[in-house]
Amino acid sequence: MHPLHTDLPVIYLKPGELYLAEQPTVVVTTLGSCVSMIFFHQPQQLGAICHALLPTDHHQEKSFRFVDRTFYWMLKQFQSRGIDPSEIQGKLFGGADVLECIQGKCRKATVGQQNIHRALELFKAHGLQVQASSLGGTWGRKIFFFTHTGEVLQKRLEKLCWLASKQWES
Repeated sequence: MHPLHTDLPVIYLKPGELYLAEQPTVVVTTLGSCVSMIFFHQPQQLGAICHALLPTDHHQEKSFRFVDRTFYWMLKQFQSRGIDPSEIQGKLFGGADVLECIQGKCRKATVGQQNIHRALELFKAHGLQVQASSLGGTWGRKIFFFTHTGEVLQKRLEKLCWLASKQWES
């Protein structure tokens, strides 16, 4: 069965967005070097997911484009509903090396690696356990988050092939 053959509302999460669901919903997003952090609380059937592009907000942009700013906002929302961090089911997806790696040559730490490191660092510092993850690699991911069950389905997206500029000449 296709994950979107459902009567549930479907939300397509774009880069820099976050979704907090108190009603059953399917949230779909596509990730490359970006990461999705997912928080889920079974007793309240509360789910949250983000699509963060960069690890740290150094310029105080107050945007969901950043792993750290998004993590703290999501944590605050769960705590404001009386949920202790130890009760949150955490999941992480993405952080692929799809931008900087060409022919196996990468910078020291790619954006994907930095995003993964920052997310794991925040989870550990706040006592959240990562209960499921699919991180790194050189391929993208399309994920389907069912906000009322905490279930996440993933579709692997093949790596794009970079063509030499000569191949574009006539």
